[in-house]
Amino acid sequence: MYIISDFVTPLDVVKIRLQAQQKTNLNNSKCFLYCNGFVEDLCCTFHSNSRFSSPYWYRPSAHLTGTVDAFVKITRAEGIASLWSGLPPTLLMAVPGTVVYYTMYDQILHSAKKQYKLTQQPLWLPVVAGGAARVIAVTVVSPLELIRTKMQSQKLNYLKIGQAVKKQVAIQGLSSMWYGLGPTLLRDVPFSAIYWFNYEFLKQKFNQQKPTFGFSFFAGAISGGIAALLTLPFDVIKTHQQIELGEAHVGPRKQARSTYYLLRNLYQINGYKALFAGIVPRTVKVAPSCAIMISTYEYGKQFFQNYNASKAGSTF
Repeated sequence: MYIISDFVTPLDVVKIRLQAQQKTNLNNSKCFLYCNGFVEDLCCTFHSNSRFSSPYWYRPSAHLTGTVDAFVKITRAEGIASLWSGLPPTLLMAVPGTVVYYTMYDQILHSAKKQYKLTQQPLWLPVVAGGAARVIAVTVVSPLELIRTKMQSQKLNYLKIGQAVKKQVAIQGLSSMWYGLGPTLLRDVPFSAIYWFNYEFLKQKFNQQKPTFGFSFFAGAISGGIAALLTLPFDVIKTHQQIELGEAHVGPRKQARSTYYLLRNLYQINGYKALFAGIVPRTVKVAPSCAIMISTYEYGKQFFQNYNASKAGSTF
C-alpha cells in the first residue's frame, strides 16, 4: 500500500492542481500574483508602485494546460519534491482506509449471504456491500483527506498546514474537519458500487469463481478506470471545497452550497470540461491502483483460505 501511495502521489498533486484552477477561474474579480511560471491567488487590487519587482499582477488565465504541462510547471516553480506534497497524510490514510474498507466489504457480503440464504451471489449484493463499506471508510479518514487535499493544492510546509487546521477548527468547529465529506461520499460510494458491479460481472462473465492474479489485475484496472471516469465531477467539487481549509472568513461560516449548485455553477461558467478536470492523472492513478489492490486482495484471500483448509485437514 505504501509503495502504491509513493507512486501515485505525483498524479494526485497534478490532478488537484488542474481541478483547483477551475475554482480559481470562477473568481474573475480577484487578482493573481505570477512568479516563476506559477500562480498564487490573492485578494488584492492593482498598485502601480508595488514593492514587488519580479512578480507582476494579472487576471486569471489558463496557466496549466494539461497533465504534462502541470508536471513541468510545478517542478520548475516549486521543485520536484513538491510532486510528493501530502504524502504523510496519504500514508496515514492507506492502512486504516484500506483495512476498514475491505474488512467491512467482506463482512457485509458474508452477513447478507447468510441472512438471505443465498446459494449464488447476485450482482446487486457487491454493489450494496461496496457502497456501505465505502461510507464507513471515507468517514473515518475524511479529516486526513482534507489535510492532504489542502497540502497538494499549493506548496505548504507543516507549520502552515497546522495553522490552517487550527484556524479552521477555531472558527468553524471540529466538525469542519469533515468539510467536503458530502461530495466525497457522492464520489466514492457510486465509485465502489460501479467498481464492484463491473468486477463481479467480469468474474461471472469469464467464469472466474477463484480468479487468477492476472485476471484480477486486468478486471480491476478496467473496473476502476470506468468508475473513476463516471465519478470525476464529484471529485472536482470535493477538491474545490477542501482547498478552502484555513481560508475561513472571520465570523459565521458562509452558508454551505449544495453539490448540485456547485456542479451547475461550474458547468455554466467553465463548461463541461471543467467537470472532468484532471481526468488523465485520475484515471492513470486509479486504474493501476485498483488492479494492484484487488489482485493482491484476491490472492491473499485464496492463500489464507487454502492455508486454513490444509491446517484443518491435517488435524484429522
